Amino acid sequence: MIEQRILPAVKNMKDFEKLLESDTNYIVLLDTRIALLKSLVRYSKKTGKKVFVHTDLIQGLKTDEYGMEYLGQEVKPDGVISTRTSVIQQAKKYKMTAIQRMFLIDSHAIDHNLKLLRKTKPDYVELLPGILPGQITAIKEAIGVPIIAGGLIRNHQEVDQAIEAGATAISTSRSDLWHF
Repeated sequence: MIEQRILPAVKNMKDFEKLLESDTNYIVLLDTRIALLKSLVRYSKKTGKKVFVHTDLIQGLKTDEYGMEYLGQEVKPDGVISTRTSVIQQAKKYKMTAIQRMFLIDSHAIDHNLKLLRKTKPDYVELLPGILPGQITAIKEAIGVPIIAGGLIRNHQEVDQAIEAGATAISTSRSDLWHF
């Protein structure tokens, strides 16, 4: 269970280094390349951080069965984030926390994604954009999976609204919201 209100999502080395020295327990790795991934995860774990890798954004990583085998056996992050159901299924195979990303585009997309979520049974669902408290509540009730709200959250008021609506945590790359 994620026991932290804010999940900092890192896009650059400067922020990564800042997080290694912070009190955060978690780091979400976004835009990076496969050549750096293993060492970033290793450094994070040396400082006691749990690492979630956004597989869809790792340059050079093909998120097929073999790419997931590489992640699960060599890189060994604590979890993965992806829009792809096959990645979520493979993550479970390698005992990584599986976070399925879901975009709130329209009612048809939501209905389709709810069907997929019921089949894949991820550990968490990351909803984007995270500024729709009514959707956070409805989707959490519909699938019974903890929700992470992400995307377009700009201030502490929007963080509070998402948490009050039922989100377990907020993922954000906005360093001004990273207070631990």
